[in-house]
Amino acid sequence: MKATGKKKRGRQPLIMTACGLAVSLLLASAPAWAGEPSPAKAPETAQQEAGRPAGPAPVTAFAATARYSSGTLSPDGRLLALLAPLNGKRNIVLFDLQTRQARALTGMNSFDVTAFHWVGSERLVYTLGRLDTPTGPESGDGGGLFAVKVDGSAARKLVPTVREQVNQGLRRFTHMDFMAVAPGSENEILVQANLRSHKTYDIYRVNLDSGQRQLLTFDRPGDVLNWVLDRDGVPRAVTLVDNPDLPLAEQSRRVLLRENLEAPWQELARFAPGNDPAAWMPLAFAENSKDLVVSAYRGQNTRGLHRFEVETRKLAAVLAVHPRYDLGGGLLFDARSRGLIGLRFADERQQVAYFDEQHARQQANLEASFPGKTVAIQRTNSSRTLVSVYSDRAVPTYFILEEERKSLEELMPSRVDLVEQDLVEMRPFLLKTRDGLEIPSYYFLPADHQPGQRLPTVLHIHGGPHVRADPWGHLSSYGVKEAQLLASRGYAVVLPNFRITPGLGKKVYDAGFGEIGRKMSEDHEDAAAWAVQAGFADPQRICISGASYGGYASLWALIKTPDLFKCGVAGLVVSDLEVILTSGQGDIPQNKGGVAFWRQLIGQKEPGWARAHEVSPARHAERIKAPLFIYAGSDDWRTPMEQTHLMVDAMKKAGRPPEVLMIKAGEGHGYGKSENRVDLYEQMLKFLDRHIGPASLQQRQP
Repeated sequence: MKATGKKKRGRQPLIMTACGLAVSLLLASAPAWAGEPSPAKAPETAQQEAGRPAGPAPVTAFAATARYSSGTLSPDGRLLALLAPLNGKRNIVLFDLQTRQARALTGMNSFDVTAFHWVGSERLVYTLGRLDTPTGPESGDGGGLFAVKVDGSAARKLVPTVREQVNQGLRRFTHMDFMAVAPGSENEILVQANLRSHKTYDIYRVNLDSGQRQLLTFDRPGDVLNWVLDRDGVPRAVTLVDNPDLPLAEQSRRVLLRENLEAPWQELARFAPGNDPAAWMPLAFAENSKDLVVSAYRGQNTRGLHRFEVETRKLAAVLAVHPRYDLGGGLLFDARSRGLIGLRFADERQQVAYFDEQHARQQANLEASFPGKTVAIQRTNSSRTLVSVYSDRAVPTYFILEEERKSLEELMPSRVDLVEQDLVEMRPFLLKTRDGLEIPSYYFLPADHQPGQRLPTVLHIHGGPHVRADPWGHLSSYGVKEAQLLASRGYAVVLPNFRITPGLGKKVYDAGFGEIGRKMSEDHEDAAAWAVQAGFADPQRICISGASYGGYASLWALIKTPDLFKCGVAGLVVSDLEVILTSGQGDIPQNKGGVAFWRQLIGQKEPGWARAHEVSPARHAERIKAPLFIYAGSDDWRTPMEQTHLMVDAMKKAGRPPEVLMIKAGEGHGYGKSENRVDLYEQMLKFLDRHIGPASLQQRQP
């Protein structure tokens, strides 16, 4: 296997077109914005300004919740809504840009606010769940949909959380998801909800003052995979599945269109089950409100954005395509015209690109003022624009751009406990697997690493496994937080993606089916081998860690390749692939399509569970020889405690109980309380130190 991470790869270009004009190369001279960043400070100066002595940041800083996140301006530009830690959970806080005063709007203590949306400038709607999970924000037993005015009045529960429905003894759960503010209204929203059928969704117009719902899809044409609204909020395009209880890859699909709310549905396209090369997914209406913007492979390895001409029933112009990464969403719409103007996408880092020349020029100007950083712009109906700036090392910082005055004012950093000098570069590399896949991944080296120096190394496996869980950015994910903490303590860390990780092209994704515990685990082994060949990993001091699927992968790695990894840290584990899909103690067995999908991931085509048993860690615990750290949450609904107990009991029976077993009461699929994350990180550092860190070297000395 060839090492490719010693030098940075050339960035792959994004190709964007609009009306035949290539807009990805638009550049403009950068103005001298007020608030332009100052030169970088020396590490000691930056740390002193952060109120602490020189040296690595304390564990508490890596475990702490950012004081502000998810900033969004109200349409009138008067209020900035943010998420902030209150009562141990993330809640909505409003910051008044005139008075510069902040006040809490919500007071959740059991769930985080996972998403919120402005409805006009006087009201917000929000949903609940958990933010600190291995796979990113998820509803779990949260969900629900709630509304409240900015003064705290008119609070309304539109749909309760799943937990509340369970406590009411319900077996069929109702979900309602925000889609858009109803055009021309400041007290109505458009939602999709499964009120008429538990397995498919309708579109409703909901009045937030009265709670009344108007059904907009009375003549729903079938089992809906996704709806597409036009600029007027009318559900005019829909993707249907003809067999919803099968995995997505085995479902046949149809795309239908209608001219208005009263017009009959007409079939635009029909796609065969499996990997139909002609398949595409509608995302939005084009500027003429007739044609569609769709996501399609179109004979390539990666999904791109294309225009579908309704009149000819053909894919026409290519709007945007990347040679290595999928583009399947992230569309940006103008706050005033509601027209499509660009997209956000994640390649090796977070990017923004525009179809519109004026927006592209403003983006280029701001990026020139913040070299090496990602700049995200949120425009409003006012002259105020919110600008967010961050990188893999720089904490997200909010600025207010006053477009009339051409001034850029720094408003607030998201946190003050970590400075740029506390973090290291999130380095991309291309993992080449033994069977020829090329998978974009990342690695981290301590700031003082010298070329040729061999380091204790941790391979962190992301959760899912079918999610892209570790995007580029400052403490952007479960894995990145762990990697930055370990790098600050002298460890090298590899965050490999692997087959089935979405967003990295069709070849990488499709190659994962049937390969859990098999070729998927070989990808993890290949990542460890790459780190050794790249020259920074000590082959005698490599451990593996991860949570959720990553917890499973860590357990299985110690069984499958007992001589490769010197220890393992396995969180929120899956230990028996049959039990987690059949016992009913978690949320996965409640979804027939989800169970069918997981059987497909396992490769369990025949009746029964023989193939699942072959790669279930709890059924092979006697083969584990390396020290193991297991952690779990007592209230985990995704990987319930049953899975941890099965593994621990099997290891005890084999005479090798886990060296460390950490179970936190009241925690779910991830540790939401900062004190529990601190304890986890501190115990993890001690465990790694004993087995691959400095303490392990001292133990070897005579």
